[in-house]
Amino acid sequence: MKGPVITRDQVVPLLETPFLKVVDLQYAEGRHYYNATRREPDQLPAVKSDEAFREMLPDAATCVVVVRTPDCAPRLLLIREYRYPAGRILLSPPAGLLDPEDRESGHPALSAALREIREETGIAAEPARLELLSPLLFSSPGMTDESNALVLAVFDLPDLKGLSQGGASGSECFDGFRLLTREEAREMLRRGTDDDGIFFSIFTWAALSFFAASGL
Repeated sequence: MKGPVITRDQVVPLLETPFLKVVDLQYAEGRHYYNATRREPDQLPAVKSDEAFREMLPDAATCVVVVRTPDCAPRLLLIREYRYPAGRILLSPPAGLLDPEDRESGHPALSAALREIREETGIAAEPARLELLSPLLFSSPGMTDESNALVLAVFDLPDLKGLSQGGASGSECFDGFRLLTREEAREMLRRGTDDDGIFFSIFTWAALSFFAASGL
């Protein structure tokens, strides 16, 4: 089944801010579908051709960060970050938007991932392994077209003394780290909440799931 074709002329702006827009996708006479987006109207996935859709870049990169130190088995590094819509601290992977320079780098998602890891964890070492796990995952195509690439970054570190959240900027508000062994990640997946009984995002679930199932 092929759905309705939406053209640029059917995209009606409703709200425009520096960080987020809301548009009305008027896909038929008298029919409306509202979309929250970071994109300009001509860059919306809804108006792209199939070819352009398959080649588009994500809005952001989410990072599965695995840390290996001599004194411990590999651990998944998650951050505790205040998330305004949820109104509380949530356990999350490091993540951030693609910047213009990332888009010109040749490896946009990997470039963004390394920058965000440096800013949100203080890790500046070269990764022992850096790869794209998924080029683009929609957060919730029922209400927004926002998307994230999923990037794996593995670091061999002498110790954890360099971990820092001093690179926080703007509205970012961090509250430390959580380093999980594979069994702790599996237990968190079984429980469906963090250690404080707080729910987490689908991207945290993805990071936990990958690490729990991996041979890292």
